[in-house]
Parts: sequence; structure tokens; C-alpha cells
Amino acid sequence: MTGYLIRRLLYALPILIGVNLITFVLFFVVNSPDDMARMHLGQKRVTPEAIAAWKSERGYDLPLLYNPQAQGLQRMTETIFFQKSLKLFAFQFGLSDAGRDIGYDISQRMWPSLAIAVPVLVVGLAFNISYALFIVFFRATSIDLGSAVLLVILMSISGLFYIIAGQYLMAKLWHLVPVSGYGQGLDSLRFLLLPVIVGVVSGIGSGTRWYRTLFLEEIGRDYVRTARAKGLPEHLVLFRHVLRNALIPILTGVVAILLLLFMGSLITESFFGIPGLGSYTIDAINNQDFAIVRAMVFLGAVLYILGLILTDISYTLVDPRVRLR
Repeated sequence: MTGYLIRRLLYALPILIGVNLITFVLFFVVNSPDDMARMHLGQKRVTPEAIAAWKSERGYDLPLLYNPQAQGLQRMTETIFFQKSLKLFAFQFGLSDAGRDIGYDISQRMWPSLAIAVPVLVVGLAFNISYALFIVFFRATSIDLGSAVLLVILMSISGLFYIIAGQYLMAKLWHLVPVSGYGQGLDSLRFLLLPVIVGVVSGIGSGTRWYRTLFLEEIGRDYVRTARAKGLPEHLVLFRHVLRNALIPILTGVVAILLLLFMGSLITESFFGIPGLGSYTIDAINNQDFAIVRAMVFLGAVLYILGLILTDISYTLVDPRVRLR
């Protein structure tokens, strides 16, 4: 296991280097520091002196890759590539273009994002799998047909509709929860309830349909017929055999959600005024704060790779035949 983890981490290093290089080219070669300065200062009436001052304040006045004015090792370290890109590998995100500590902001905003994403993931996963098993249990009946129509309808509705409808019904009409905002401590629960409900409901259509397909594929296999031939009741066949053998594709699908788990939902956090990483990224894009956007892109790549490694490890837990070498 230890050797496997070391190899996977070493394999991940070239991927992170590639992401870092692409990000560097996009943010500092295609879009030069002069362009960034003009975007912040305005295209009109901006003087070369103002551009130079803006770049100097944020460290964008350094050479890109090699500093011939420096001495020794500083020729490589006193560059934009080292200061703004290589330090990301040590999780030194530096300051935003507005002068804020990005690492501190991430450490503060990750908790509201997790407070929404974890319940949405756990409750949504449990509900969707249970509903899919229920549909498969009553397959080829009117319940199966009605559920298939309902799932298609749920999938066809935009996520914005769930947000607006939830705010109107639960906040404005029934006054059960606030429309938007965020509190501290236990007071935050009443602000989180509606975003969590919206997140779970909006994922029922696609999630349940995906699990239903997995279970229907498994239920036609030989081991299921053998279990039935031994007289095992249908509900035990579903829970003991079908669900267990479908866990690997289920875990694979969960990997795609792990990044969302940390980053939060961009639209949901923005609509409900939740100060999480999703709204942090949206605000950075709106304010053209390229330092924050670079940091979030790199952080997203790291989390996705960690998610893949955790998924491989979880395979060994659900299927003893899987060996990590």
C-alpha cells in the first residue's frame, strides 16, 4: 500500500507541473502583467507610470523566467515563475491582487463550503441509491414507468429553478428559513438548510437515473440468477449482491463530486450569499483578481488527484479481489 501511494503521488507530480505550466502561460504570457494592470486600472487614461506602480506593488514587475540583474540563485528565484507559480507546490498562495492573504481566505471559506457540500453529498447519495433500489425492486411496473418519467422531468429543470422556487416557497411564502446570508456557529444552520435541500433535490433526477442504470445492469448477471435460484428473497438480492457489486462504479462516480465537495457550488453559494470557496472564486473572476483564480485552479487539480487516489484505496475496501501494487 505504501509503495503504491508513493508511486501514485510521483505519477501525480507531472500532472501538477503540467497544470502549473499551462496556468503560467495563460496568466503571464498570453495575458501579460501589463494587460492585468490595464484591466484593474481601466483602459482609459491609464499612464505607463500607473501601470508600473501597480505591477511593482504586486510583484509583477519581475522577469518571467530569468532575472539577469540578480546574483547567483536569485537569478531564478527573483522571477514571476518562481514567486507566483512554483510556490504553489508548497501551498504558498501569496497575496491576492487586492492585497489579501489567499491562504488565510481559503482556510476561512472552506468551512462554509464543506457545511453545504458534505450534507448534500451524504444525503443525496443515500436518497438516490435508496430510490434507485426501490425502482429496480418494482421494475417493469407502473412505479418504474412513473419514476422514469419523474426523473426525466427533474433532470430537465434548470438548477436555477430549484433555487428560486426554494427561496420563494420556504423563505418568502412559509418563512421557514432566511432567503440568503450566513451566520456564525449554530446560527448558521438556519442559513444552510435551504441550500442543502436545494442541492439534494436538484441532484435527484440525474443521480437516481445513474444508479438505476447501474443496478439494472447488475441484476441481469449470472450471480444474481444463482442467488435467486437458492431461494434468496428479492430485497436481499438487491442489498447483499447487487448493491455490493455496484459499489465500484458508484465510488468512481463520487470522485467527480469530490472537487465540488471542497469548492462548493458556484451558483448556490452566490445565490444564497454563502461566503464559501465557490463565491470566493466567482468574486475573484468578477474583480479580475488573477492571483486568486490561479490559486483555485491549482488547488482544484490537487484535490482531483487526491480524490482519484482515495477512490483507488476505497476499491480495496469494497472488493477484496482488488489489490494495489
